[in-house]
Amino acid sequence: MKTSQRLGAALAASIFATAAVSQEHAHGDHDALLTPYTNTGSIATPLTYIEKYADIPDASAGIPIDPDKGYAVVDLGDGAYFVTEGVYQVMFIEHDDGLILADAPPNIGSRLLTAAEEIAPGKPITHMIYSHAHVDHIGFAAEIAATFPDVEIVAHALTLDKLERAGDARRPLPSVTFDTEGKVFEFNVGGQALSLTYPAPNHQHGNIEIWHEASSTLMLIDVVFPGWMMWRRLALAEDIPGTFDTIRSLNDRYDFETLIAGHVGRPGTKADVDLQVEFMTDLHNAAAGALGSVTPGETVNPEDLANPWAVFDNYIDRVVIECVNTLTPNWEDRMAGFDVYIYDQCLAMEQSIRIDGSSL
Repeated sequence: MKTSQRLGAALAASIFATAAVSQEHAHGDHDALLTPYTNTGSIATPLTYIEKYADIPDASAGIPIDPDKGYAVVDLGDGAYFVTEGVYQVMFIEHDDGLILADAPPNIGSRLLTAAEEIAPGKPITHMIYSHAHVDHIGFAAEIAATFPDVEIVAHALTLDKLERAGDARRPLPSVTFDTEGKVFEFNVGGQALSLTYPAPNHQHGNIEIWHEASSTLMLIDVVFPGWMMWRRLALAEDIPGTFDTIRSLNDRYDFETLIAGHVGRPGTKADVDLQVEFMTDLHNAAAGALGSVTPGETVNPEDLANPWAVFDNYIDRVVIECVNTLTPNWEDRMAGFDVYIYDQCLAMEQSIRIDGSSL
């Protein structure tokens, strides 16, 4: 049995044994004063109003956005372009007869059409590639299709499955799909070559890597957040162990110079991937250490010992606080948004260790 499995079995037995200690206590008084956990550190806990979050480190700042245009375009060479409005990111590839657009976030919206005309005046968007099914990344696709009715949409078969279930008119169904895992789907049009790969379950089942070798550009969405703490709960990853595996292998599998990661205001680099691997390794170790060192049942009101949900909630709260306190000294100044989502990350990580058996 793996260490994580033994840990999970032992703590579950301990928690429910603690909860069974007293079945005779009456329910507590809900008007009792609220008392914070004694070891809460300097980072504010969730559902706490924050007047001012930590400043963004210079290394995490986005590229300048022209306020008149509302977006920025970066020429990556060999027909590849990075476009952002400061929060979301897409890639354009110019080919002989038009443009390929990878993702269509509604947050950028009609500015995608303006950027397309700026990049390749008079050329149509002939193809769209969906990185994955989430509406915040492809929710403007219907508008693209309405403007260019002949556009061909490419996605992984798992993305098609999700979109068929959703029945969302904002996200037209792809007309070209592939269903290989770990194998490359070669996509060639108008003198441009793209390699599409579904590495394994990660952020979302069907979330693919889009590789443009000519410009050394890799697009992988919602997995790496250049210079930033990941979005809450490890970016809502459907498969946390798979996300770990994908990130750890990224720099070895691709010789990229530019990473289009989907969020924040600048492209990423191999150094950004290394930083996130280092953080996630520390996160895993901090959560595992807290799960093993925090004792279930301590500090629980004796009148709540018959309530296993309360006992478990108290235990997990203290595990998460211990995890946050362990990480804060080394990380609070190294990633933008650390103070915003570090509790979410510790909560997601301890759960993955207990439930998925995540181990490094």
